[in-house]
Amino acid sequence: MIEWQEERVIETNIENVWELFLDENIKRIMPKVEEHTLIEKNEEQPGAKHRQTYREGKRLETYIVDTLAYENKDDEKYKKVSFIIGKAFEITVSYHLTKLDESRTKFIYEGTNKGVNFIGRAMLKFANKKGSRDVVEQFMDRVEQEAVQQGIKT
Repeated sequence: MIEWQEERVIETNIENVWELFLDENIKRIMPKVEEHTLIEKNEEQPGAKHRQTYREGKRLETYIVDTLAYENKDDEKYKKVSFIIGKAFEITVSYHLTKLDESRTKFIYEGTNKGVNFIGRAMLKFANKKGSRDVVEQFMDRVEQEAVQQGIKT
């Protein structure tokens, strides 16, 4: 199993960051997602389900994303989702935002990637840990860059 928890302060208002995690903007921070369609409940509640299609090179993978937790307060935002990809990996991630002041937001990104069968567990055992860390850092960089640009627009 691979686990991560990273945090950083983003120099913009909490709403500018949170907006990126809404369905209509998800492709801005997850450019390999080709489709993100709500299929059950609404995006702002636990139990919501989305059909998501992700491109890795020439391969497309479609799976269901389950929203496990959703909280949208003025000074704190939280979303936790889980999905199984490739019938081999269960990925659970959460995005936690805390308002530090009107122009700074603490962003905590954490998650797990665990094998759901023998092949998945074996692949993770030999996975490049540095490569996994790089993916997390690139995601956080993209969120920060998009959020700051969002703040400039508003």
